[in-house]
Amino acid sequence: MERTDKNIVKKAVFNRPDDANKGTLGSLLSICGSYGMAGAAILAGKAALRCGLGLLKTALPESIYPIAAHSILESVYFPLAQTPKGKLSKSNLPFLIEEAEKSSAVLIGCGLSVCEDTEEIVNSFIENCSVPILLDADALNCIAKNPAVLLKAKAPVVITPHPGEMARLTNMTAKDVNDNRESVAMNFAEKYHIITVLKGAGTIIAAPNGRIMINHTGNSGMATGGSGDVLAGMASSLMAQGASAFDAASAAVYLHGLAGDIACKKYGKISMLPTDIIECISTAFTECGF
Repeated sequence: MERTDKNIVKKAVFNRPDDANKGTLGSLLSICGSYGMAGAAILAGKAALRCGLGLLKTALPESIYPIAAHSILESVYFPLAQTPKGKLSKSNLPFLIEEAEKSSAVLIGCGLSVCEDTEEIVNSFIENCSVPILLDADALNCIAKNPAVLLKAKAPVVITPHPGEMARLTNMTAKDVNDNRESVAMNFAEKYHIITVLKGAGTIIAAPNGRIMINHTGNSGMATGGSGDVLAGMASSLMAQGASAFDAASAAVYLHGLAGDIACKKYGKISMLPTDIIECISTAFTECGF
């Protein structure tokens, strides 16, 4: 089993040419957030931008647009129709699929919530989207009853479950997942032909071809709500900029943990926040030679 290091970051992150512009540095469609969960969309979006993304396009329920727009000035926004409970309506699907085809990659799931509408959105994206997709959080909960839909994917897929989400996807207990982290991630990646990032202490990145990496950056101060949204934004950003799904996932995991270690030195494990991790991404890049 390989270990993540600075070399995987150098493989996934490209030096910007002098004539670069936002059109040449990737565009990410982020389909995240719901009423009461605006923070997830904000954390993912900010993290994606900190990783060098050319253009962030945030699609979210119209009720949380003012919150997100106030927090991320750099994004383009699509405030969309929502269900009575503030979740994205499936009536937006034709527009979302069309917009995805104009993007370099798609992030879906952070704070999305689970209902009939979001389940249909997630399943339709897996089956119809032709650009790389990262599925996180509620996108994974939306397919937990039928993970076999992943076999219908047209494009590379990365999933980033924590042990609880992985347990739901595999009909295991979280304890069993944690007791067999390497084999669980590897078996799932091979079975469904996707990149599987099993989060936790010693995050595992597994590819369908049997390649597997373990990460040793990071600390327990990162064990707080929102840290996973940051990772999802980082990995999808690198993928949108042209890195392969495996390289993007591996580099993001390493950088995420490294930024967390830098934040820990500044604020301590008890007081550090996911927003502190985002603010330390730039220093993490510097430590990797960028």
